[in-house]
Amino acid sequence: MEYQVVKVKEDILVENNEKAKEVRKMLKEKGIFFLNVMASPGSGKTTLLTNIINKLKKKYKIGVMEADIDGEVDAERISSATGVKSIQIHTSGACHLTAQMVNDAINEFNVEGLDILILENIGNLVCPAEFDTGSNINMMLLSVPEGDDKPLKYPLMFQVSDIAVITKIDTLPVFNFDFKKCEANIHKRNPNAKVFKVSSIKDEGTDELADYLDSLFSYR
Repeated sequence: MEYQVVKVKEDILVENNEKAKEVRKMLKEKGIFFLNVMASPGSGKTTLLTNIINKLKKKYKIGVMEADIDGEVDAERISSATGVKSIQIHTSGACHLTAQMVNDAINEFNVEGLDILILENIGNLVCPAEFDTGSNINMMLLSVPEGDDKPLKYPLMFQVSDIAVITKIDTLPVFNFDFKKCEANIHKRNPNAKVFKVSSIKDEGTDELADYLDSLFSYR
């Protein structure tokens, strides 16, 4: 009996990577820097982005794409808290965004005139890491309550992220979280990852992160 092995996932990723190259090229031609932000639900993505955007919006024209399975809460929150243009992407149950989905959202969004495009990806430490969105930089968030062992449990997320931000450091007295151990675990997965620690609520460490992002954006 004859049979054929079909590598579906491999084919999907190859196709996605080609589309991601197209997205990256298109945005580069428009002079737009594309930042992809990934993290678990509840890690503080929207709160941190609100803080950072408010620090940088006088210098750059920023647009935000919020991805969720359903609802418009985050897009509304970003827009009302920062005044920047935002759009909500519904994935209809998918746990990740493909480059094609990002491309479609960009076309709907009308990014003309933007300096910075930020994607707040689906809250998940697994699926979003597998798909290149066409971004220039991947930034992931890990909150203190999640634990310092996550780089060992979810290696791909840390391998593909250029920036790792430890959030909610104001909760350190409550949780058994070893920052030095966590940073060492991150660098086991990605020696080149830039690590920051912040508290968005208390505005600690956010200036340093904003300054670093500013340095990247300046060379878009």
